[in-house]
Amino acid sequence: MSTALSRPRRGGIRRGEARAGWLFVLPAVLITSVFLVVPIGLALWVSVSDWNGFQSPLNPRVNFVGLDNYAAITTEPGLDQSSFGTAVRNNLYYVIFVVPLQTAIALLLAVQVNRAVLRGRGFFRTAFYFPSVTSTVAIVIVFQFLFTASGAVNAVLGFFGINGPNWFNDPRGVFHIAAGALGIGAPAGMTDPALLGVSWWDWLAGPSVAMTSLITLAVFTTSGTFMLLFLAALQNIGAEIDEAALMDGAGATRKFFSITLPMLRPTLFTVLTLGLIGSWQVFDQIYVLGGSSAGGTIATPAFLAYSTSFNELQWGQGAAIAFILFAFIILLTLLQRWALKEREPRAFKAPSTKGGAEKPAVTASATTKGGAS
Repeated sequence: MSTALSRPRRGGIRRGEARAGWLFVLPAVLITSVFLVVPIGLALWVSVSDWNGFQSPLNPRVNFVGLDNYAAITTEPGLDQSSFGTAVRNNLYYVIFVVPLQTAIALLLAVQVNRAVLRGRGFFRTAFYFPSVTSTVAIVIVFQFLFTASGAVNAVLGFFGINGPNWFNDPRGVFHIAAGALGIGAPAGMTDPALLGVSWWDWLAGPSVAMTSLITLAVFTTSGTFMLLFLAALQNIGAEIDEAALMDGAGATRKFFSITLPMLRPTLFTVLTLGLIGSWQVFDQIYVLGGSSAGGTIATPAFLAYSTSFNELQWGQGAAIAFILFAFIILLTLLQRWALKEREPRAFKAPSTKGGAEKPAVTASATTKGGAS
């Protein structure tokens, strides 16, 4: 009798749960497979084939070429390699400047509009967020008028006696401009093709003047979106935490860096991850500006993948660029996650005393377990 009671019953109220679960998720699985998994698989096949863009990629006349498309843009010297290297360099500087700036500005705005003493908080929140919901094409066109040779930006600079450049058409790197002002030229041996067909001197050029304008545009349009994420996180911090910090004598600066910022770690990780992914995928602003303007110093891998595929009809290389970009994003996201993850404090050993045994290692977690041994 005991054996019969211990044996699990089959059927009953849970009969068909697994079947019903699969039935409910089946539409989502089918949609994901048709519109995501299958296209990714076909793109991967295109990246290792010689498909010419006509008929189906699965046509028997399409041949497998292995890693030739990847080699053409990474290891084989030529125009394809140098174009890809230049695009990677451009995008790298774009990420280095955009992600920290937009994160810092978004956090600063969120802190300010979260203050209870600020009047018109709703207006400021809307005003800061408004550029994020405006059409990117419209904003790029407005920035084109602002940053032309006779635009408003150069007019303001001219008021101070500064002759502004033709922003969106200037290919000079800002670090090269600074080096030239200091009388520093290209060292010998650094102008030869190096990593991805780009010389080390060009790798150190910094963002071009044209890319600097795009960096300004990106920070202007995306800071409002991330401000909302930080604002939601700040409003989840209880008022009792602020009161306890004030009672302990913590000032505003100490409270922010020691209490508020550590509690924003999950949101900070989300903002940095989204910013990193979005910065490596930047395309629409480059497309509106033509991509090849300013000597190609605003081209990015995402735009290069489009241009290589649809303009030059080299579909295999275009798909290869897309998958290399995908690998970049995954690796950098994992690196960022490792850098921001919480770590346990390391154990430390107290110095030995004269005539006595060494004290055991102590960790911060040991002090919170209540009670001494």
